[in-house]
Amino acid sequence: MKISPQFRIAFFYVLLSVLWIWFSDRALNAMVHGQAELTFLQSIKGGLFVLLTGIVLYWMIGRDLGRLKAVNQTLRDGHQQSLRVLVSAMDIRHKETGDHSDRVMRMAAGLARLAGVHGDALRNLEFGALLHDIGKLALPDAVLVKPGRLNEDEMALMRQHPQIGHDLLQRVDFLHGAADIPYSHHERWDGSGYPQGLHGEAIPLAARIFSVVDVWDALITARVYKPAWPEAEVLDYLRHAAGSQLDPNLVALFLEHRAEITRLGDATSG
Repeated sequence: MKISPQFRIAFFYVLLSVLWIWFSDRALNAMVHGQAELTFLQSIKGGLFVLLTGIVLYWMIGRDLGRLKAVNQTLRDGHQQSLRVLVSAMDIRHKETGDHSDRVMRMAAGLARLAGVHGDALRNLEFGALLHDIGKLALPDAVLVKPGRLNEDEMALMRQHPQIGHDLLQRVDFLHGAADIPYSHHERWDGSGYPQGLHGEAIPLAARIFSVVDVWDALITARVYKPAWPEAEVLDYLRHAAGSQLDPNLVALFLEHRAEITRLGDATSG
């Protein structure tokens, strides 16, 4: 039978308490006969017991919490590996270049760290970046991989994918916080984006960060509907898009650290 951590800690504490009280009381009674001195030493003994058991409990609880943290990290890694398999298949279906979704996730995470995003917010951003186009799974190939421009009806259909992606992620408990990017990465700084027409800092920070990286990657790499742009033209586009399509402060941060961020995109996914 497997013993739970809380039972093990409680049992150890009770056993240690009983043994300490039993042996220490008898030792004091054998060595001390004055009541005042006995009372004083009983107080010292109690204080030592609290101190020593506190140290032991701190170590035991810390050890168990460390194990739980390792298990949780293993679960998160397993989730991410499973999602990467799904996204790789999705990229192949969309005829994206290389490991597009994993690549933009790594670059978005790099820009996010420079922007001061850490902890759970960074983890949610990574999942959201990886799954930014998850809503496109519900769209037909005729729209997704059409080599020419989309007509009005096709564009209306394409613009449904952020809402679809948001709704899909709300069905998975550990992905609730990752929906900002799939839902809002087509919003524009000037308010002319979709699906909600958000403006400026009303757009979630994760989505604003991702949009800068996504525009860079979309232009610098070849797609089924266009060739790759020269780097100089991509940089000019980002500068002109700052303040209209993209958050100007994040564009400036990206351009300042472009070499560092794009190296993350070139790294082999793990």
